[in-house]
Amino acid sequence: MSSTPPTPDRRTFLQGSSAVLAAGSLTRGASGVRTDDLLRVALIGCGGRGTGAAMQALSTAGPVHLVAMADAFRDRLDGALAEILKEHPTQVDVPESRRFVGFDAYQKAIDLDVDVVILTTPPGFRPLHFAYAVKKGRHVFMEKPVAVDAPGIRSVLASAAEAKQKDLKVGVGLQRHHDPAYQETVARLRAGAIGKILFYRCYWNSSGVWTHAREAGWNEMTYQMRNWYYFNWLCGDHIVEQHIHNLDVCNWIQGAPPVSAQGQGGRMVRTGPDTGEIFDHHVVEFTYADGTKMLSQCRHIGGCWDSVSEHAHGTLGYADVSGGKIQSAGGWDWRHRGEAQDPYQLEHDALFAAIRAGTPYNEAEYGATSTMTAIFGRMATYSGRVLGWDEALASNLSLAPERYAWDALPRVLPDAHGVYPHAIPGVTPVI
Repeated sequence: MSSTPPTPDRRTFLQGSSAVLAAGSLTRGASGVRTDDLLRVALIGCGGRGTGAAMQALSTAGPVHLVAMADAFRDRLDGALAEILKEHPTQVDVPESRRFVGFDAYQKAIDLDVDVVILTTPPGFRPLHFAYAVKKGRHVFMEKPVAVDAPGIRSVLASAAEAKQKDLKVGVGLQRHHDPAYQETVARLRAGAIGKILFYRCYWNSSGVWTHAREAGWNEMTYQMRNWYYFNWLCGDHIVEQHIHNLDVCNWIQGAPPVSAQGQGGRMVRTGPDTGEIFDHHVVEFTYADGTKMLSQCRHIGGCWDSVSEHAHGTLGYADVSGGKIQSAGGWDWRHRGEAQDPYQLEHDALFAAIRAGTPYNEAEYGATSTMTAIFGRMATYSGRVLGWDEALASNLSLAPERYAWDALPRVLPDAHGVYPHAIPGVTPVI
């Protein structure tokens, strides 16, 4: 028989954990490495994915506390804090003095004596936040995608190199890399299970996501921030925000990004003022250096065929990669039989284990490459051109506003009818 000690009330816990935080702030050695076991986490971006990522970080092995939170909006921060407290009441120590709101909130949180920073804002902010976290010597988990344009990708690659020099650990939310079914399937394909791969197919076809109606008192910056999914400076279009997962898997198998891309896309259904500037469908043909093709589709249109999956076709067979199945002529030869595990948790387990062990860990480079593959596809569909990887990566076209402030204007603004301009293939510049 065993007994469970009573759970401390909230005031008792906060007094104790604040004392631990204060004491811990005195235990960094000259190298910046903690001499105690507690890892202190700051959450930057308190939406649904940020809330989940924080809870996964708090579920890793060893003592972990959430000690700071930052978001552009106070209601998002408060909602996330309430959800996290439900699951991890004894691991949360975020008093009012460590709750930060606004465009500069990330700096205030990262400037605290924290060990790990979770970056889960809309991806347009990722290069800026990642660079600041690395400058301050923090380990980082950042969600995908890691940028929305080529200048952002180049920034992330520079910060990744700096992180390696400082021995900082960096995880990226491309969780399929931590899924045992994907790991085994990809390993078999790379070992030749279906012979030479001739082409890939990958899809993120679904009915789309949420919208938030414009409220009285919202200016244009507030509206776009609340509806970040529909504006490229924040989201990058859904080919970047969602389809990156499928493109990443094909790159993983191939071992390299594509060298050219051409495609088509547009707005057939989502054409109103509540759907911003992004397309509702993209179809891209990517070509790798050895001539292998990747045929890519992503769509946000209801009532159509839905699929979120990746497939590989080779000289000796076919693989349903997302299904963990490999087939040669006549039937399935292999199927992953292992027990399903949560890859979202596994990616945090791996990052935090590396931080504690001091082993090399940096996923930023392939995170940047896969993000650039998705941006590359968007550039192809928006322009209608055949593009090369090098010219796309060298683009100096930035999507960011001139400054980050509530009274600043984004680059894309609505017309007199509230409708936003969008890309026109054959007309819109992307380089």
